[in-house]
Amino acid sequence: MPIATACLPVDELLRAIRELSRAGRWETAARLLDPLSVTDPDARARVALTAAEVALEHDWFSGTDTAAERIAAAVAAAEKETHTTPDGAWDLEFVRLRHDYARLLLVDGRLRFGPAGKDPEALAALRRRARALCDGAPDDRRRGWATLYLGLITDNHFAERTAAPVHYEAALRAGEAGADDLLAREALRHLGDHDHDCGDRTRALDRWRRATALGARAGTVPGTLSQQLLLAVLARGAGDEPAARALATEVTRWAEAIGATRLAQQASAFLGGTDPTAPPQDR
Repeated sequence: MPIATACLPVDELLRAIRELSRAGRWETAARLLDPLSVTDPDARARVALTAAEVALEHDWFSGTDTAAERIAAAVAAAEKETHTTPDGAWDLEFVRLRHDYARLLLVDGRLRFGPAGKDPEALAALRRRARALCDGAPDDRRRGWATLYLGLITDNHFAERTAAPVHYEAALRAGEAGADDLLAREALRHLGDHDHDCGDRTRALDRWRRATALGARAGTVPGTLSQQLLLAVLARGAGDEPAARALATEVTRWAEAIGATRLAQQASAFLGGTDPTAPPQDR
């Protein structure tokens, strides 16, 4: 049979592929990207960057390890661009930062928060890179994302818990001002975590409910499921164990169905009595 072809604007196609990835359809997104025939070097660089972003999302929720190769390909494609835009260069460096942030969270194959067991120079360099991305962001929305990761690095790699929320607050303002539901969702998620740790259940519930709704509106299926698990944590803390178990059971079922292995394991552990928000002993 003849193969049908169609001409579509590259940026529109890449936007649709990112939405598939956001919904947890990582393999489908990759299958659309891999055979994509693009002749323009600048467009090829954008395609390679999108492939790296898809792989990064897949790795985060599924515990796979596919992003490094995709990021290397994106770097190689960027070097062949006829003209590198500030936006494109920034976006590529931000993907690299996100990948290194996630990679440094793993110590001996396990997630570890705080600086224990990690290379101090690597952590310091990561924080410098986040600050440079904040300073060099081409717009307020991108600055908000860099500020969010500066908060995550401060929080989860340096264990400077009191210093992180100011970064999340700035990221939230940027997300709300720029109508970026995903950015606002991420900021609310982590602000709610601090509220929860401080014993302010009411504020944590408000922020986590808002984050859940924003994630759903943005189409992030695994992200919305991860928020539902946090609501289950609050239900258990309020003494409503049936509600907590009902939520966690559905999160486990959905996460397994879409291949979000890491999230499914967290939800299953919650059903076994583990609190996914509890700081590890070495934090």
